Amino acid sequence: MLTGLSLWWFDQLADTIGNHVISSDVPEVVKGRGLIVKNLTMIPVECVARGYLTGSGMADYKATGSVCGIPLPAGLVEADRLEPAIFTPATKAAVGEHDENVSFEQVASTIGTEQAERIRDLTIEIYQRVEAIARERGIILADTKFEFGTLAGGMIVLGDEVLTPDSSRFWDASQYEAGKSQSSFDKQYVRDWLTQESGWDKSSDTPPPPLPAEVIEKTRARYIEAFETLTGETFPG
Repeated sequence: MLTGLSLWWFDQLADTIGNHVISSDVPEVVKGRGLIVKNLTMIPVECVARGYLTGSGMADYKATGSVCGIPLPAGLVEADRLEPAIFTPATKAAVGEHDENVSFEQVASTIGTEQAERIRDLTIEIYQRVEAIARERGIILADTKFEFGTLAGGMIVLGDEVLTPDSSRFWDASQYEAGKSQSSFDKQYVRDWLTQESGWDKSSDTPPPPLPAEVIEKTRARYIEAFETLTGETFPG
């Protein structure tokens, strides 16, 4: 599903930015999941666009009145729309660790001002484009992250997955109401079960318990709902 949705979005963005995909014609064992792609030199920045205030952005705002060093108006509440959308980059963390929100200035000092400005502008341009597409289909794109890389000639293109429930926060537009948490098309069923029902202490050294079949199925169904609502296609899996 993630591969199929990424390919659909790459097609929607073809006249805006290139990507790393060469072909989806792969061996049967990975058909529908694997891709043949171009080798990129990845830019070591998680490029996050936020059009709504929630998640770690809301936590940052409550503590500082800003997000990644960008001052925001006072009095904003959970899920408020941000106009215009903002670029809130994060560092690429090591495997098993969380990415850390950083300022634009920190990104510029790491990769250079020119490249930092380019990926910032691309992130917002792409977000605005896809936010409008999703909204037409009844889904709000609250925030999303992109990963960019360069081809041998230096051209910046999209890499990794794009605009899936794993890399984006999708909300049902018909249920949207600022001031409260929104129902997301993502792993919320998993989070809720782990934190509220399983009895697992995530601060302990104990591995999390196996997921019940019901939680797996509800999560899968939510992902498929996002796929089919956005693409207008029936998920083949």
